[in-house]
Amino acid sequence: MALVVQKYGGTSVGDVEKIRHVASRVKKARDMGHKVVVVVSAMAGETNRLVDLCRQMMNYPDPREYDVVVSTGEQVVVGLLSMALKKSGQDAVSLLGHQVAIYTDDAHTRARINHISDGKIRENLEAGRVVIVPGFQGIDEKGDITTLGRGGSDTSAVALAAALKADSCEIYTDVEGIFTTDPNVVPEAVKIPRISYDEMLEMASLGAKVLQIRSVEFAKKYDVPLHVRSTFTETEGTWVTREDREMEKVVVSGVTFEKNEAKVSIMRVPDQPGIAARIFGAIAQAGINVDMIIQNISHDGYTDMTFTVPKGDLEAALSIVEPIAAEIGANGILTDDKVAKVSIVGTGMRSHSGIASRMFKALADDGINIQMISTSEIKVSCVIENKYTELAVRVLHNAFDLGGDSV
Repeated sequence: MALVVQKYGGTSVGDVEKIRHVASRVKKARDMGHKVVVVVSAMAGETNRLVDLCRQMMNYPDPREYDVVVSTGEQVVVGLLSMALKKSGQDAVSLLGHQVAIYTDDAHTRARINHISDGKIRENLEAGRVVIVPGFQGIDEKGDITTLGRGGSDTSAVALAAALKADSCEIYTDVEGIFTTDPNVVPEAVKIPRISYDEMLEMASLGAKVLQIRSVEFAKKYDVPLHVRSTFTETEGTWVTREDREMEKVVVSGVTFEKNEAKVSIMRVPDQPGIAARIFGAIAQAGINVDMIIQNISHDGYTDMTFTVPKGDLEAALSIVEPIAAEIGANGILTDDKVAKVSIVGTGMRSHSGIASRMFKALADDGINIQMISTSEIKVSCVIENKYTELAVRVLHNAFDLGGDSV
């Protein structure tokens, strides 16, 4: 008998019939003798509706009250799922974030989990009940409701699995697992049976939307095996686990892309100590994530500096950089919001040479110009014109033989 945490996303609980279907899956696991904790998201579209209501009241909603409102979506689903299970003959209980309790810091709308008090969950599991917990929410030390940011239900599930020392954490969604790339772009994309935490972290950070990156960080830190699978089929999904020797045999596991990118270039920046710290320190203080950074070779004491930010943060980044550029005597700023990032990821890159050159040649052969390059031990990313994104993904998928039975 295993202790299993199951997480169901918004599309899995999108209406009453789907919630009944989830109840049948949960009951099946319980009938097999497993202890089951279920974490649910709000119904598909509900969080967006609640966010819109908040913005109708205030252009910039009060963070505390925002969390009070948007956390209600999950509360509806835990109650309905508990009812569905009880009607099927399986005892169940819903426990909200403050009842579990999931303690977070007080950073409303983007809180981080500090610790979980799991006594009430264990008590109900021992009584034979299925425990249903709303994802995405917790409480701070003052007892105020907090939320973990969009996609936070994945993090809730993995954190609970870690606290309970669960045997596995099953992430149910509307896809059958993690694919070599987006099947909507490359129909020949295939499901990856097993992938390492590090590969999944890279893929999540580079545009793959199947798992929220913080949930993968939690899983890696506490060694929680993740099973990403479909709610609507019985097919085995993708296991996200610690790296093994078999994984290293696959040089490239997947191709990802991200269109939500913008490029900023500061021209003729004085090449002096402290300038980069001044620019990027100010950007960091505003909570803007900088991705790639390139600084050209210095000429006559000046250099050009280029970096990328999320497209939605471009205006805010410019408002910070423009006065600094004027103060340091830079020769203007250029921006481009028509760029995208394509990446290849694979633990096998550590032990194989020539991977980057193979990527660059594949793009060049199809006339795709590379504007920026970033690498790590297990990934290579290129910034290109966004109009070539889908072509680049297909080209790279073919170049590394990721279709068919190659994975």
